[in-house]
Amino acid sequence: MRFSTKEKLQAIIFSVSLCLFCFSCTSTDFYNQYQIIDEKWEKEKEFYFTFEIEDNSSLYNLSVEIRNNNSYPYQNLWLFCTEEQPVGPIWRDTIECTLADDFGKWYGTGMSIFHQSIPIRTTYKFPYKSQYTFSIRQGMRDSNLQGIEEIGVRIEKVIEKE
Repeated sequence: MRFSTKEKLQAIIFSVSLCLFCFSCTSTDFYNQYQIIDEKWEKEKEFYFTFEIEDNSSLYNLSVEIRNNNSYPYQNLWLFCTEEQPVGPIWRDTIECTLADDFGKWYGTGMSIFHQSIPIRTTYKFPYKSQYTFSIRQGMRDSNLQGIEEIGVRIEKVIEKE
């Protein structure tokens, strides 16, 4: 099969565009903290993550980090997330985290403990230079949830390449 000059040119343009898109921005960890969950995650137990934003002109990617083991009994995990800003209303959201496929195969990386990163905000600009606090509470029906080892928050500063 021979490709015409036009088809070759289109393939080259597509490849270059894809490379520029994929490599135009990089990110670096700005904040990456985990908290250990002792045996079972109680329904009312809330985990707090506090950090300082000194550069509110930059863009950030925010994600919830989950580490679960094989004893986690469900395919998904519901989380209640709260962000306390220095000024203004408190931001609240409910997030569904799919941890396994329909056949029970865990997503993420790992062998006996599986790590998964769930994006909650991408290219987000914090409105103020100040201290922020995120809190996370499990939103499942179980009053004592087993199988979640650690919960965390990762914030990456997006750095645009020139």
